[in-house]
Amino acid sequence: MLKILLPTLMLVPTIWLVPSKWLWPTTLLHSLIIALVSLTWLINLSEVGWSSLGPYLATDALSTPLLVLTCWLLPLMILASQNHTASEPANRQRMYITLLTSLQFFLILAFGATEVIMFYVMFEATLIPTLILITRWGNQAERLNAGTYFLFYTLAGSLPLLVALLLLQNNAGSLSLLTLTYSPPAQLSTYGDKLWWAACLLAFLVKMPLYGVHLWLPKAHVEAPVAGSMILAAVLLKLGGYGMMRMLTVLEPLTKELSYPFIIFALWGVIMTGSICLRQTDLKSLIAYSSVSHMGLVVGGILIQTPWGFSGALILMIAHGLPPPPFLLANTNYERTHSRTMVLARGYKWSSPYDSMMIYCKSGQPGPSPLPNLMGELMIIVSLFNWSWWTLALTGAGTLITAGYSLYMFLMTQRGPLPAHIIALEPSHSREHLLMALHLLPLILLILKPELIWGWAAC
Repeated sequence: MLKILLPTLMLVPTIWLVPSKWLWPTTLLHSLIIALVSLTWLINLSEVGWSSLGPYLATDALSTPLLVLTCWLLPLMILASQNHTASEPANRQRMYITLLTSLQFFLILAFGATEVIMFYVMFEATLIPTLILITRWGNQAERLNAGTYFLFYTLAGSLPLLVALLLLQNNAGSLSLLTLTYSPPAQLSTYGDKLWWAACLLAFLVKMPLYGVHLWLPKAHVEAPVAGSMILAAVLLKLGGYGMMRMLTVLEPLTKELSYPFIIFALWGVIMTGSICLRQTDLKSLIAYSSVSHMGLVVGGILIQTPWGFSGALILMIAHGLPPPPFLLANTNYERTHSRTMVLARGYKWSSPYDSMMIYCKSGQPGPSPLPNLMGELMIIVSLFNWSWWTLALTGAGTLITAGYSLYMFLMTQRGPLPAHIIALEPSHSREHLLMALHLLPLILLILKPELIWGWAAC
């Protein structure tokens, strides 16, 4: 674990000491080497139990895909942000990359932690760099409002979790993930025990986010810079799913009865957010609401606690986070047209067919057949159908609406007559082609070897 953590930490003095003209190439190369070294974590993924085990950090089949995703994302964020911050002073550019590096450091400690309290501290620590990115480098004046929503929604869910973890420490005597799984189940029968169960999951459900506590996500996504949107979509939402998977092994036997309303909220959220997507005119807002829809399926897959549900949830989290080209393409369009309105990008496929292909591959759910999106969604949908036939109507309607808004986004941005202002736009750059290639390489790896992201079911 230290072979990744120490180079990540040493990236900070590199950022501040390297000459300005070499800032972006040096940090990109350094972070890309870290990302390539992180692939060695996948070697022992088929072994049962924990690997890379240390006093406080370890990896297993659940955390390893998320750790590799975190490391792979930093060079992509640096590449995507270079044009966005090119007009700023050198010190602000250095601070921007430093915040991205600190996010990677906190996320590695969160996903690799073997102590629940350490995971909680790192879970909260990611809030600070993300908040600064949104409020300082956001695109519009509403970014302060978006930062406020993000801060208070996260804190309101996290404080009950801290109290619940202290109670768990008092009763179980330990908060180590290595031993909590084997501790005898507590006799949870009082109303206080039910509140404790809700407190343990509330912070993660807000982070996912569950429909009803999701209002911070569209605001944060729309106002954040491109790197902020990428880290939110690719990793920070996955913190909620990862925390739920870790905590549900401790929360038996209450989950079987208490999870029903949350599953209903999650599946109802797939329908509602899909319906909201159908009337969006802002491309980035549509992509943000579609994230809530995807995470609703993930919440449902986790809470029914079947092997297929867990594996499908992990696969869909990785597939949703690994290639985030919609935010990149929305940013590419914004850099050229200075607008996120989809009508102004009509016929974009005629001027940039490469972008059209990428936005189709990630245009929603269900995804095209070779991609991991489809495999994860089918596993969750099948497990939901087998769990209860009542979920057939909700999941079927949600999938139908999702296919509708995916087609709506594709037609609104790519098809139609080519406006005059699109013809005058500059063509795509080599930096953007490299960015898309670095997204496609891990995607091809997962298509050829999908067992890397099966999680516990692969053991």
